[in-house]
Amino acid sequence: MKQYWVLAGLLALAGCQNMEAVSPWIDVGNQVARNAGYDTDSRLAGGIREVLLTSTDRASTRLSQTGAFRLQLPAAARPVADSLRQFGFGSYVDQLEDAMNRGAEQAVAEAAPVFKQAITGMTVTDALGIVRGGDTAATDYFRGRTERALRSRYQPIVEANLRKTGFYDQYKSMLAVYNRLPIANKPGMDLERHVIDSSMATLFGRIGEEEALIRKDPVARGSVLIGQVFGGAQG
Repeated sequence: MKQYWVLAGLLALAGCQNMEAVSPWIDVGNQVARNAGYDTDSRLAGGIREVLLTSTDRASTRLSQTGAFRLQLPAAARPVADSLRQFGFGSYVDQLEDAMNRGAEQAVAEAAPVFKQAITGMTVTDALGIVRGGDTAATDYFRGRTERALRSRYQPIVEANLRKTGFYDQYKSMLAVYNRLPIANKPGMDLERHVIDSSMATLFGRIGEEEALIRKDPVARGSVLIGQVFGGAQG
Protein backbone atom coordinates (compact mmCIF):
# COMPACT_ATOMS: atom_id res chain seq x y z
CA MET A 1 0.00 0.00 0.00
CA LYS A 2 2.99 2.26 0.49
CA GLN A 3 3.40 2.77 -3.25
CA TYR A 4 -0.09 4.23 -3.50
CA TRP A 5 0.83 6.90 -0.95
CA VAL A 6 3.94 7.76 -2.91
CA LEU A 7 1.98 7.96 -6.15
CA ALA A 8 -0.80 10.08 -4.66
CA GLY A 9 1.62 12.43 -2.94
CA LEU A 10 3.88 12.98 -5.91
CA LEU A 11 0.98 13.50 -8.27
CA ALA A 12 -0.68 15.94 -5.91
CA LEU A 13 2.35 18.20 -5.49
CA ALA A 14 4.46 17.71 -8.61
CA GLY A 15 1.56 17.73 -11.08
CA CYS A 16 0.36 21.27 -10.43
CA GLN A 17 1.03 22.37 -14.01
CA ASN A 18 -1.60 19.97 -15.34
CA MET A 19 -4.03 19.73 -12.48
CA GLU A 20 -7.10 18.91 -14.56
CA ALA A 21 -5.45 15.70 -15.73
CA VAL A 22 -3.94 14.90 -12.32
CA SER A 23 -6.98 15.48 -10.09
CA PRO A 24 -8.68 12.15 -10.95
CA TRP A 25 -5.48 10.33 -9.94
CA ILE A 26 -5.39 12.21 -6.64
CA ASP A 27 -8.93 11.06 -5.96
CA VAL A 28 -8.09 7.48 -6.88
CA GLY A 29 -5.03 7.48 -4.65
CA ASN A 30 -7.00 8.92 -1.75
CA GLN A 31 -9.77 6.35 -2.15
CA VAL A 32 -7.32 3.46 -2.26
CA ALA A 33 -5.65 4.66 0.94
CA ARG A 34 -9.00 5.21 2.67
CA ASN A 35 -10.06 1.69 1.75
CA ALA A 36 -6.88 0.48 3.45
CA GLY A 37 -7.78 2.33 6.63
CA TYR A 38 -5.75 5.52 6.18
CA ASP A 39 -7.44 8.91 6.41
CA THR A 40 -5.55 10.39 3.47
CA ASP A 41 -7.44 13.68 3.30
CA SER A 42 -6.80 14.68 6.91
CA ARG A 43 -3.11 13.69 6.67
CA LEU A 44 -2.81 15.69 3.47
CA ALA A 45 -4.53 18.69 5.07
CA GLY A 46 -2.17 18.51 8.05
CA GLY A 47 0.82 18.43 5.74
CA ILE A 48 -0.41 21.38 3.72
CA ARG A 49 -0.97 23.38 6.91
CA GLU A 50 2.62 22.79 7.99
CA VAL A 51 4.05 23.65 4.58
CA LEU A 52 2.00 26.84 4.45
CA LEU A 53 3.11 27.84 7.93
CA THR A 54 6.67 27.50 6.68
CA SER A 55 6.16 29.57 3.54
CA THR A 56 4.28 32.41 5.27
CA ASP A 57 6.82 32.49 8.09
CA ARG A 58 9.67 32.76 5.60
CA ALA A 59 7.98 35.62 3.78
CA SER A 60 7.00 37.61 6.87
CA THR A 61 10.37 37.08 8.56
CA ARG A 62 12.31 38.31 5.53
CA LEU A 63 10.11 41.35 4.99
CA SER A 64 10.14 42.41 8.64
CA GLN A 65 13.90 42.99 8.52
CA THR A 66 15.23 46.54 8.35
CA GLY A 67 15.75 47.57 4.75
CA ALA A 68 13.33 45.01 3.31
CA PHE A 69 11.08 47.72 1.86
CA ARG A 70 11.94 50.56 -0.52
CA LEU A 71 8.65 52.43 -0.52
CA GLN A 72 8.45 55.94 -1.94
CA LEU A 73 5.78 58.61 -1.65
CA PRO A 74 2.68 58.10 -3.79
CA ALA A 75 3.15 59.06 -7.42
CA ALA A 76 0.86 62.08 -6.98
CA ALA A 77 3.12 63.46 -4.23
CA ARG A 78 6.44 63.01 -6.00
CA PRO A 79 6.41 66.35 -7.87
CA VAL A 80 6.01 68.06 -4.49
CA ALA A 81 8.80 65.93 -3.04
CA ASP A 82 11.07 66.81 -5.98
CA SER A 83 10.40 70.51 -5.42
CA LEU A 84 11.21 70.19 -1.72
CA ARG A 85 14.52 68.54 -2.57
CA GLN A 86 15.37 71.33 -5.03
CA PHE A 87 14.87 73.94 -2.30
CA GLY A 88 16.96 72.09 0.27
CA PHE A 89 14.18 70.33 2.16
CA GLY A 90 15.04 66.82 1.02
CA SER A 91 15.66 65.70 4.60
CA TYR A 92 11.94 66.02 5.30
CA VAL A 93 11.12 63.79 2.34
CA ASP A 94 13.75 61.26 3.45
CA GLN A 95 12.37 61.27 6.98
CA LEU A 96 8.85 60.65 5.73
CA GLU A 97 9.84 57.83 3.40
CA ASP A 98 11.97 56.27 6.14
CA ALA A 99 8.95 56.31 8.46
CA MET A 100 6.86 54.67 5.73
CA ASN A 101 9.36 51.83 5.29
CA ARG A 102 9.92 51.23 8.99
CA GLY A 103 6.16 51.13 9.46
CA ALA A 104 5.77 48.60 6.64
CA GLU A 105 8.47 46.36 8.14
CA GLN A 106 6.95 46.47 11.61
CA ALA A 107 3.46 45.87 10.23
CA VAL A 108 4.54 42.74 8.34
CA ALA A 109 5.55 41.16 11.63
CA GLU A 110 1.88 41.34 12.57
CA ALA A 111 0.98 39.02 9.68
CA ALA A 112 2.35 35.82 11.23
CA PRO A 113 -0.36 35.31 13.90
CA VAL A 114 -3.10 36.21 11.43
CA PHE A 115 -1.79 33.63 8.97
CA LYS A 116 -1.46 30.99 11.68
CA GLN A 117 -5.05 31.53 12.70
CA ALA A 118 -6.19 31.17 9.09
CA ILE A 119 -4.16 27.99 8.68
CA THR A 120 -5.47 26.52 11.93
CA GLY A 121 -9.02 27.14 10.73
CA MET A 122 -8.35 25.56 7.35
CA THR A 123 -10.67 22.68 6.53
CA VAL A 124 -9.77 19.52 4.65
CA THR A 125 -11.73 20.86 1.69
CA ASP A 126 -9.70 24.10 1.78
CA ALA A 127 -6.42 22.19 1.86
CA LEU A 128 -7.36 19.88 -0.99
CA GLY A 129 -8.52 22.87 -3.02
CA ILE A 130 -5.10 24.46 -2.53
CA VAL A 131 -3.31 21.29 -3.65
CA ARG A 132 -5.46 21.06 -6.76
CA GLY A 133 -5.31 24.79 -7.45
CA GLY A 134 -2.92 26.90 -9.45
CA ASP A 135 0.55 28.06 -8.48
CA THR A 136 -0.82 30.78 -6.16
CA ALA A 137 -3.87 28.97 -4.77
CA ALA A 138 -2.56 29.18 -1.20
CA THR A 139 -1.69 32.86 -1.59
CA ASP A 140 -5.17 33.59 -2.90
CA TYR A 141 -6.65 31.61 0.02
CA PHE A 142 -4.72 33.68 2.56
CA ARG A 143 -5.46 36.99 0.92
CA GLY A 144 -9.17 36.29 0.86
CA ARG A 145 -9.26 35.31 4.53
CA THR A 146 -6.71 37.62 6.10
CA GLU A 147 -6.68 40.93 4.24
CA ARG A 148 -9.29 42.63 6.42
CA ALA A 149 -7.60 41.53 9.64
CA LEU A 150 -4.18 42.57 8.35
CA ARG A 151 -5.38 46.04 7.40
CA SER A 152 -6.79 46.48 10.90
CA ARG A 153 -3.45 45.48 12.46
CA TYR A 154 -1.34 47.51 10.03
CA GLN A 155 -3.12 50.85 10.39
CA PRO A 156 -2.05 51.83 13.95
CA ILE A 157 1.54 50.68 13.32
CA VAL A 158 1.86 52.70 10.13
CA GLU A 159 0.26 55.74 11.77
CA ALA A 160 2.57 55.52 14.79
CA ASN A 161 5.63 55.54 12.56
CA LEU A 162 4.38 58.46 10.49
CA ARG A 163 3.70 60.41 13.67
CA LYS A 164 7.36 60.10 14.60
CA THR A 165 8.20 62.51 11.78
CA GLY A 166 6.64 65.35 13.79
CA PHE A 167 4.51 66.67 10.94
CA TYR A 168 1.89 63.93 10.63
CA ASP A 169 -0.96 66.17 11.84
CA GLN A 170 -0.02 68.85 9.33
CA TYR A 171 -0.04 66.31 6.55
CA LYS A 172 -3.48 64.99 7.59
CA SER A 173 -4.82 68.55 7.62
CA MET A 174 -3.44 69.13 4.15
CA LEU A 175 -4.93 65.84 2.98
CA ALA A 176 -8.37 66.81 4.31
CA VAL A 177 -8.25 70.02 2.26
CA TYR A 178 -6.99 68.14 -0.79
CA ASN A 179 -9.81 65.61 -0.57
CA ARG A 180 -12.40 68.41 -0.52
CA LEU A 181 -11.11 70.01 -3.69
CA PRO A 182 -13.64 69.74 -6.57
CA ILE A 183 -11.23 67.92 -8.84
CA ALA A 184 -12.31 64.86 -10.78
CA ASN A 185 -10.18 61.71 -10.60
CA LYS A 186 -7.77 63.11 -8.01
CA PRO A 187 -4.67 60.92 -7.53
CA GLY A 188 -4.43 59.20 -4.16
CA MET A 189 -2.40 61.07 -1.54
CA ASP A 190 -3.26 59.06 1.58
CA LEU A 191 0.09 57.90 2.98
CA GLU A 192 -1.36 55.31 5.36
CA ARG A 193 -3.37 53.64 2.61
CA HIS A 194 -0.38 53.83 0.28
CA VAL A 195 1.93 52.13 2.79
CA ILE A 196 -0.62 49.46 3.72
CA ASP A 197 -1.53 48.67 0.11
CA SER A 198 2.11 48.56 -0.98
CA SER A 199 3.33 46.45 1.95
CA MET A 200 0.52 43.93 1.60
CA ALA A 201 1.10 43.62 -2.13
CA THR A 202 4.78 42.95 -1.41
CA LEU A 203 3.97 40.45 1.34
CA PHE A 204 1.51 38.42 -0.72
CA GLY A 205 3.84 38.59 -3.69
CA ARG A 206 6.62 37.06 -1.59
CA ILE A 207 4.28 34.37 -0.26
CA GLY A 208 3.32 33.59 -3.84
CA GLU A 209 7.00 33.15 -4.70
CA GLU A 210 7.48 30.79 -1.76
CA GLU A 211 4.40 28.82 -2.77
CA ALA A 212 5.66 28.46 -6.34
CA LEU A 213 9.00 27.16 -5.04
CA ILE A 214 7.27 24.62 -2.79
CA ARG A 215 5.13 23.37 -5.66
CA LYS A 216 8.16 23.17 -7.95
CA ASP A 217 10.35 21.28 -5.47
CA PRO A 218 8.20 20.14 -2.50
CA VAL A 219 10.79 17.92 -0.89
CA ALA A 220 13.58 20.52 -0.87
CA ARG A 221 11.36 23.42 0.17
CA GLY A 222 9.31 21.44 2.68
CA SER A 223 12.26 19.47 4.09
CA VAL A 224 11.37 16.23 5.87
CA LEU A 225 7.70 17.19 6.21
CA ILE A 226 6.77 16.16 2.70
CA GLY A 227 8.42 12.81 3.19
CA GLN A 228 6.51 12.24 6.42
CA VAL A 229 3.16 13.08 4.85
CA PHE A 230 3.53 11.67 1.37
CA GLY A 231 6.25 9.05 1.82
CA GLY A 232 3.81 6.37 2.86
CA ALA A 233 1.74 5.22 5.79
CA GLN A 234 3.53 3.75 8.77
CA GLY A 235 2.58 0.46 10.24
